[in-house]
This record gives sequence, C-alpha cells and structure tokens, in this order.
Amino acid sequence: MPTQPSLTEQKPDWASVHAGAGPLLGLVIGALGGMLQSRILEASLTQGILLGGFFGVVFGVVFAKRATTPGAGLIWGLGWALLLWFVIPAGVDQFRSHSTAPINMLKDAQERFDQLVAYLVCLGMPVGVALGIRGGLRPRADQGRFRWGRALVAGGVAGTISGLAFSGWEYAGGYLPLLEGLPQPQSNAVLLHFLVALIIGGIFGILFQRDVRGYGSSMGWGLGFGIFLWFFGPLTIFPVIGHEPLDWSADQGTALFGSLVGYILYGFILGTIYAFLDRIWVRLFIQSDPLNREPEGVGLNFLRSIGWGALAGLAGGLVSLPVMAATGVLPKIAGLDSGLGGARGLLLHLMVSVGIGMTYGLLFRDEASSLGLGIPWGFLFGVIWWYVGPLTLLPLLLTGVYDWRASAASALLPSLIGHLIYGGATAFTFLFLEQRYNRWLLLDPRIAAREQRRRRPVGTPAPASWFFALGLGVLLPILLG
Repeated sequence: MPTQPSLTEQKPDWASVHAGAGPLLGLVIGALGGMLQSRILEASLTQGILLGGFFGVVFGVVFAKRATTPGAGLIWGLGWALLLWFVIPAGVDQFRSHSTAPINMLKDAQERFDQLVAYLVCLGMPVGVALGIRGGLRPRADQGRFRWGRALVAGGVAGTISGLAFSGWEYAGGYLPLLEGLPQPQSNAVLLHFLVALIIGGIFGILFQRDVRGYGSSMGWGLGFGIFLWFFGPLTIFPVIGHEPLDWSADQGTALFGSLVGYILYGFILGTIYAFLDRIWVRLFIQSDPLNREPEGVGLNFLRSIGWGALAGLAGGLVSLPVMAATGVLPKIAGLDSGLGGARGLLLHLMVSVGIGMTYGLLFRDEASSLGLGIPWGFLFGVIWWYVGPLTLLPLLLTGVYDWRASAASALLPSLIGHLIYGGATAFTFLFLEQRYNRWLLLDPRIAAREQRRRRPVGTPAPASWFFALGLGVLLPILLG
C-alpha cells in the first residue's frame, strides 16, 4: 500500500529551491554588474559578463547564508570583491607578466587600481546588497524585528552629530571631505555637508541595525562603510552628478586621499555614536526586563572596563615600544615639548597607551568570546588610531593643522606596524582579563544563558569586516602614497 510522503521528506525540496535562488540571483546581478564594469573600463563585454556571473554565483553558493541583512551582505560582498581583486588583477595577471619584484608588483597594482574600484562598486556592492535584502526578508529566530523609525532616527542623528564632531577641522581649512569631488555652491556647502552626513547616517542605520551588538563592532562597521563610501561617492557618484568623466586611476585616488581619511574618521565616529543612540532607543522603547538584571551595577561595570583597558593599553604600549622607537614616532611625540625626551618621552608614550586602552575597554567589552575573535578587533582598533593619531591629532598638536596628504600617510607607514602590534597586544590582554573574570559569572545559569545570547552568531559580517577594513586601511596608503 503506498504511503503519503512525510513532511520531513518534503523539506529537502524546499531547501534546494531556496538554495538555488541565491546563486541564480547572484548570477543575474553579477552579470549586470560585469556589463557595467566593462563599459566603464572599456574592456571586453564578454569577459565582464563572465566575471560578473562567476562572482555572483560563487557569492550565492558560499556567502548567501551569511548575508542575513543588507549590511551583512554589503560587507561580505565587499570582502569577496577585494579577495577576487587580490587573486586575479593583482595576482594572476602580475605573475603572467613576470612582475614579481616588489617595486614592479606595487606599480602593477597601482595600474590596476581602477579594477579595484570596479570590483567593489559594480560587483561587491550590488550583489552583496541584493542577496542581503533577500536574506533579511527571511528573518531568523535569533534576529530582532527591524524597525524603520529606530534605524532612520538613530542613524540620522548619529550621522549629523558625526558630521559636527570633526567639522571644526574642516572649517579651519575650508575643506569638507564628505563633499570633495562634488561640485557645490560655496554658500550652501555647510548645509550640503550636514545633509550628506544625515543621509549617510540614515543609510547606515537601515543597513546595520540588526548587526550592531556593541560599540566596538559598530565602530568596525562604520569604518568599513566609510571606506566603501569613499569609493562610491568621491570616486564614482560625485563625478556623475557633476557631469564629469569617471576617473578611477590611482592618481585620482591620490588626489582624493584627504577625503578618504575624512570618510574613515566620519565612519568610525558614526558607528560609535549610532551604537550609543541605538542602545538608548532599545532601553526606552523596546526592552523591558526588570527580573533579569545585570550581575553588577553600571558604575562598577564602567570601572572594570576602563581598569582592564588601562592594563591592556599599558601592555600594548610596552610590546609596541620597540617598533614605535625604531620608526621615529616617539621623538615626534616628545617634540610636543622641547623639554621632553628620553625617559620622559617613554613615559608620555605609555600614558597615551593607557588612555587609548581605556577607550578600548569601554568599546569592546563583551565583543569577543575567544582570542581568535578578539585580536582582529584589536588590529582594527590599531588601524583606526593610526588614522586618528599620527595622521590627524599629532599634526594638529604640533603644527595646528592636520596633514591628510597621501605623501604624509606614506611617510608614516612604518608606524602603522606599531599601531597594529599595539592593537593586537591590547586586545589579547583585555580579553584575558575579561575571560578570567567571566568564569565565575557563568556558574549562574541565568547569566550563562545571557552570555550565550550575547555571543556573535555565525552569520554576522565580522570576518569580512576585518578583511575588508584592515586590508584597505593598510593597502590604500601604500597604493596611493
């Protein structure tokens, strides 16, 4: 007697349908992006379509399950686009031309800078966002409800405040990096600046509302988003608005390097402020759970964070000290006061390291559950402080003006190694102290369950953000300097 098929026997059919939709959508969007890329670069249309189709299919097969939100899809798409650029234009093509000497490889990579822009703008962004929207339409059980008001209000306010936070540096030199490359009347430049900042903040809230889990990770999303916006805005959309031909050359990137630093600073400030405002929104309008209280008060939690951060920053300062001294950063710090030098310069370096470590403790507590997840956040933190410190704050303190030229960034590249070492050592030490303290908290079943909910799920774009933001944060000063 024939039996009716069970529900469990029908699930694989539905799963296969959904699994096939991702690669198919990626194929279509990728092929269209490849066509656009070929037209802009004046390359072979067939090769562009094949490359775009390959990009989209691979993304749909490998990354579609991780593209659970538009923001996650964007970051995964940008990371995959950067990886593909490393493999094909900057890798395979260079070996074919036998350009294996470091100076020749750098020159070839600079000549292929236009392809990097095309990969990010024409392939990574549209494919990632499209599949991220598809993933967001099928919310998972561990995802909260998306709220448009929360995204637009918190994002818009964060974007406006972020535009105001560093606008004083812009006005001092008559320079608005968010608008560089966009023709605008001088009388309305300030208003337009804040309008652009407001729009960027609202878009950030829409993209990353479900991915924000803490201040540090949100700062990382903002950094990656700011880097992408530099490719998408000053290099692409702004020339189109001004009816000018697109120029994706490395020379144009060098000319716009100042705005890149501006977008990076704006992005990480935006991410941090958005996380703060988003948390306030959740506490005021969404969250209500008076029974499951925190194991310690807000004040004690604050003191522990800055205390651990101070110790971690001290450790990071000691570990990075040899590199900082060898690259000439310490003498520049000591130059803030002609009486500082030797032991006093060392003391100032350690004091600054402790202060920066405190900010790490406040931003990155509960962001990582293992060293493998914590140290990359530290590297990202070190890159951010390289742009904030040697490129911005230190010139301001020494000369009264910041220096965002590509040549200045190139001269400071050796100190970037020290900042990466500092960030990694700080993250390692902080995570060691945090995990040591958390062991006894996990003895309480309620606290253990809460900590499990706080852990970052597999689908978040943290690994892609590390690769994209770290990769381009380090690579762009080298290529454009």
